[in-house]
Amino acid sequence: MPPISPDRIETLLTSAAAHNASDVHIVVGHQPLFRIDGKLTEVDGEPIITSELASDLVFSLLNDQQKDKFIRERELDFAYQVKRVARFRVNIHWERGNVGLVARLVRTNPPTMEMLSMPKAVYDLTRLHQGLVLVTGPTGCGKSTSLAAMIELINQEQKSHIITLEDPVEYLFTAQLSIIRQRELYRDFLSFADALKHVVRQDPNVIMVGEMRDLETIATALTVAETGHLVLATLHTNGSAETIDRIIDVFPPHQQHQIRLQLSMELRAVVSQELLPAINGGRVAAREIMMNTPAVANLIRENKIAQLKTVMQTSAQDGMMTKDQDIKRLYQERLITRETAMAYMENPELLQ
Repeated sequence: MPPISPDRIETLLTSAAAHNASDVHIVVGHQPLFRIDGKLTEVDGEPIITSELASDLVFSLLNDQQKDKFIRERELDFAYQVKRVARFRVNIHWERGNVGLVARLVRTNPPTMEMLSMPKAVYDLTRLHQGLVLVTGPTGCGKSTSLAAMIELINQEQKSHIITLEDPVEYLFTAQLSIIRQRELYRDFLSFADALKHVVRQDPNVIMVGEMRDLETIATALTVAETGHLVLATLHTNGSAETIDRIIDVFPPHQQHQIRLQLSMELRAVVSQELLPAINGGRVAAREIMMNTPAVANLIRENKIAQLKTVMQTSAQDGMMTKDQDIKRLYQERLITRETAMAYMENPELLQ
């Protein structure tokens, strides 16, 4: 492979798609890196990236407006389409005075629930008419992919008006039974909170929020769910209990009691997930599902969040499961090794 030059960034991105890489990294002092099956791999035959080359590669992707914004704000997120080959969610940033890039490969066509091995309980969540459904997990665990599959199922089954608020737009939906409006941060709206305040006047049935980042967005999402809409959103938390705590803790103390009441009434479920290395290569999702049953709602109201896991462990009939229970299932179905299961479980003794 010849050395890369500014006009070859698309070739690099195309190669990443061909190798089924999830991410591309441009870091000064290293060869270009692909993340394949969760592991960073240097791209053979490529040169060490210099500061000048990194700038040339990154700025070749930007229009004049994006360049001005990046120089002014020092960070920029945007979507980038490589012809008809692949679509990327790109973050560019500064690091020790150098430009850096991370491009996440996004499949243009949304996945199906079957492709993601979604549990039946998650199918049922897409058929709700009101409330808040959260998909949570660490960065790169497939939250956006799971939301896209849920939206696509609604699109296939229901005559709904779906509005997505994204940063940036990732999967491109083709309307089937539903009408889908996809809106992108900064291009179509200026903040998630502002867009949510106005979205109820656009006659939606379903609203997808790319990320609940701050107090105002969380508060507005709860209010929108309260007014008769199904709100699907993501949060960077690692489990159901942590998700509840994070939402409540973002509010000042004098509002937390009211938020607990509101959350206990409007939350429908928390689906937390993490990607584990699979036996046959690739990765497989381990999920924790908490449904907002009367018992769960009562614990939220009374601020007994630590007891949620006990309820999940004993409520399989309601579609609930802990992440340990799902990891044990993955091991029993020979999708992951025993070593992987032991490494990711909170209580590995459950495998005994």
